[in-house]
Amino acid sequence: MSSTHASHDHGDDRAPVVRHTDVAIIGGSAAGLAAALQLSRQRRSVIVVDSGTPRNASATQMHSYLGHEGRSPSEFLKIARAEVRSYGTEILTGRAVAITRDADAFRVELTGGHVLFARRVVAATGQTDEFPRIPGLAKHWGGSVIHCPFCHGYEARDGRIVALVTSPAGLHALPLLRQLTSRLTVVVHDGVSAADPQLATLADAGVQVIAAPVDEILDDDEGRLRALRMADGTEVPADTILVGTRLHARVEPFAALGLTACEHPSGIASHVEADSVTGQTSVPGLYAAGTLAEPMLQVLPTAAAGARVGAMVSFDLAEEDLRTATRPVAHAADWDARYRGGPIWSGNPNGALIAEATGLAPGTALDVGAGEGGDALWLAEQGWQVTASDISQPALDSIRVAAEQRGLRVNTLRADANTASPFGSTRYDLVMAAYASIPRTPDARGVANLLNAVAPGGHLLVINHDSGDIRAAVEQESPDVTHPYDHEAYVGMDDFVTALTASPEWEIERNERRDRPAGAVSTRHVHDVVMRARRAG
Repeated sequence: MSSTHASHDHGDDRAPVVRHTDVAIIGGSAAGLAAALQLSRQRRSVIVVDSGTPRNASATQMHSYLGHEGRSPSEFLKIARAEVRSYGTEILTGRAVAITRDADAFRVELTGGHVLFARRVVAATGQTDEFPRIPGLAKHWGGSVIHCPFCHGYEARDGRIVALVTSPAGLHALPLLRQLTSRLTVVVHDGVSAADPQLATLADAGVQVIAAPVDEILDDDEGRLRALRMADGTEVPADTILVGTRLHARVEPFAALGLTACEHPSGIASHVEADSVTGQTSVPGLYAAGTLAEPMLQVLPTAAAGARVGAMVSFDLAEEDLRTATRPVAHAADWDARYRGGPIWSGNPNGALIAEATGLAPGTALDVGAGEGGDALWLAEQGWQVTASDISQPALDSIRVAAEQRGLRVNTLRADANTASPFGSTRYDLVMAAYASIPRTPDARGVANLLNAVAPGGHLLVINHDSGDIRAAVEQESPDVTHPYDHEAYVGMDDFVTALTASPEWEIERNERRDRPAGAVSTRHVHDVVMRARRAG
């Protein structure tokens, strides 16, 4: 894979970045992540853009999700993100500002000025809730104010549940609540006639029904829900309030494509019309997944819907590639586009390479993720027989031209470190990877391939950015800025160390955190981590 050589930086690290991917997924909750998992397992490059504002963020637990029952939404997202990233999918924290279409791809403009080009787009932005205008109601949302008896009704069992009706749809769940508690009160705030037959049926069954407007939600001295204060001043005690919200489909990023939301048959939501099987919208190549298309879904079926749409997009891309007789290499288009734009790095070798390789007897060397070849060319000048490997052909072409200009011999090899035997059967005295962006795989195939390429008695040299620096920079980033890369989707130093320590034939000679080389301009990458290991002879 390609490298991002820290000591080769030549400009502001906050400058707009252009990325390319097979599929851009807008929205990183259950539907978006499930779609990403399906696609990444089909070896598609996927980038998820997530604003970090899931609809269920205020809830402490989610329910009726087999295998995740009672888990917090935040913990669920943590697990789901790790699973998606384990296949090399990137999750960018930020927002899609606008999405347009040109001749060959969708153009996704991100906060911070970055741009993402994608062959397909999955809209998984979900819904936002509009609460009834009753003071004090919204503050308890996700706690003692709930919207679904299946999601949180069991936790309210046997308590004082008040069903707050604000529309005809609010009558739908009332029979369910009688099974949860004998202390049910129905308050008809507005939107339903007091003479509605279902209210009479409830009253006949012993349920207290109050048809009057609510002025305010009252708390006790500790801030817990206590009661509803009616317009006439009376109070209705409550431990839990079940209320329906008005749902609004998040379609703003897709407006330029002509995608609009329409009224859902439920009468309480807007949604995007999409094919019930494929998720295809009225815009070719744009798919809708999850509650954006189906507003009433719980988390489990939302994830299922996302998985279904991810599979359909996989079929769509596969059929297109079959018609054009192409078999794209995942992630290659992203790197090819970058290197076609001209020099990215300074051309100088990395300082950590010079420090670690000086003193080693020159032999055969493999530079994995060679980029434009600054390290490979330096090794050749020191007498090494160098093979420069990269996933990007334009990068390798740059190396070939530079080597010819300097009168050096450098072999080039286009290879994906995550394929089977990418470097052939040859083993090298030195295998190095400087800031190589190798997407994760669950079996850590890329790490194993690098280790296997080292000859007995040879060395492995890995140079990387300190992930702690990157994580801290992203966490401190303004919500209006999207960090254009996700380092957690790529193999890190810990992955190499874990593999090396598990094998008795390896000795780690050095594993250090160092200040970055003088002259580097990136403010995000303050330190490097350098690891050198030797394979037993």
